[in-house]
Amino acid sequence: MKTLAFYDTKPYDKQSFEQQLKDTDEIRFKYFENKLNPDTAIMAKGCDGVVAFVNDTIDARTIENLYNNGIQLIAMRCSGYNNIDFKAAYGKIHVLRVPAYSPYAVAEHAIGMLLTLNRKIHRGYNRTKDFNFSLSGLTGFDLHGKTIGVIGTGKIGQKFVDICNGFGMKVLAYDPYPVENLKAEYVSVDELCSQSDIISLHCPLTKDTKYIINDHSIKLMKENAIIINTSRGALIDSEALLEALKSKRVGGAALDVYEEESELFFEDNSDTIIQDDVLARLLSLPNVLVTSHQAFLTNEALEGIAKVTIQNIKDFFDEKRLDNEICYHCTKGGGCKKEHKLRCF
Repeated sequence: MKTLAFYDTKPYDKQSFEQQLKDTDEIRFKYFENKLNPDTAIMAKGCDGVVAFVNDTIDARTIENLYNNGIQLIAMRCSGYNNIDFKAAYGKIHVLRVPAYSPYAVAEHAIGMLLTLNRKIHRGYNRTKDFNFSLSGLTGFDLHGKTIGVIGTGKIGQKFVDICNGFGMKVLAYDPYPVENLKAEYVSVDELCSQSDIISLHCPLTKDTKYIINDHSIKLMKENAIIINTSRGALIDSEALLEALKSKRVGGAALDVYEEESELFFEDNSDTIIQDDVLARLLSLPNVLVTSHQAFLTNEALEGIAKVTIQNIKDFFDEKRLDNEICYHCTKGGGCKKEHKLRCF
């Protein structure tokens, strides 16, 4: 039996993974509430691998500490991997991820955030709890006929495009790798920003997409445009967004992610004084809606994440083909040919 240290465990994680393990005796998990970082890596000593998440710190020091304690595998229970130092891991520890689970979950959450922010549903709900039934200040706009720009048309972006078409919206899209037959018009980022009433981000975080929403792109946008981000926080320059919201250059923002979220999101900080002044100010604005990296959280997505993660682990220890492995060369533009037993190294 292989034992893996499972970091940053939440109750829903343990429930979904244990449900998938009920019919196997090949794997067991040691669950830790701590996030994986250079100091907590020692907790994996005696294990065969670790299971990690998007906000764990998997830098060179963490990699070295895991490797020195005999860890062979990092199984990410998410699709994102911008928190991993792949150069440090290459040749030492194999990294596998979950490339897709439920694209519907994130796409539906993004449209839900748009509807809530636009129609002020959250503000109306809070009013009626105080028996305030006034409609003043709750006016929104029809989505039908509006232009929405979708940056990133992978699996999630495609589902989001489908939903937007269902609302009768005109869809513009940007992606370096256009999808054939997608009901959207591909344009440049600048053109998308200048023509869209709403902009939604569905791309991975890379050196090319970091701060894809910045001072320049914001200045191109229509006045009162709405920005939605359910992908990665650092796709948006948060300080630039805050200034644009304060000056009313941008009409609103719906954010499920934030670039400095790692020590805040997924945790109860209700008794804590938040030191991040940018986030605190964003939360104070009436035209900003923030959720805590919640977009993935559906029963179907949790089941899919657990299934794929466990299958990745089994395939690794059974020396099978690792379709979901990713390495230093993979992240450099697909240079890895997995020539070593269909693995990265």
